[in-house]
Amino acid sequence: MPGSGSCLCGNIAYEFTGEPAVTALCHCTECQKWGASTFSANAVVPTSAFNVTKGTPKSFPRIALVSGKPHNLFFCSDCGGHLYTQPESSPGTTNIQTGSLHDTNIPIAAELFVGRRCNYVEPLENALQVEKMP
Repeated sequence: MPGSGSCLCGNIAYEFTGEPAVTALCHCTECQKWGASTFSANAVVPTSAFNVTKGTPKSFPRIALVSGKPHNLFFCSDCGGHLYTQPESSPGTTNIQTGSLHDTNIPIAAELFVGRRCNYVEPLENALQVEKMP
């Protein structure tokens, strides 16, 4: 499932090759805050299979609560669109924010930090339900 995506204004674009290692919704508080939503939706790909094809995203390094390591967040400095993250706790991986994909209709295999799921969000029927990061 090679794919591509961009920010809302189109100033930053990317592509990736191959299948994502995992697709997941994350209900952790950090993802809720970063996305200003109830969860983040992610497709995890090898960084070696990921390439920014247009523009230069801005990054924000934050210390992840679970690992204590930097978790680098990449976004468009013009429209603010969230694009991907590269957590130092998982070297060599890029977590694409699926809302930035051109084809956003991808199957989700897992839900993480389900204990923090907002009470008005139902579990996905066929997704693995995980309390913490594996």
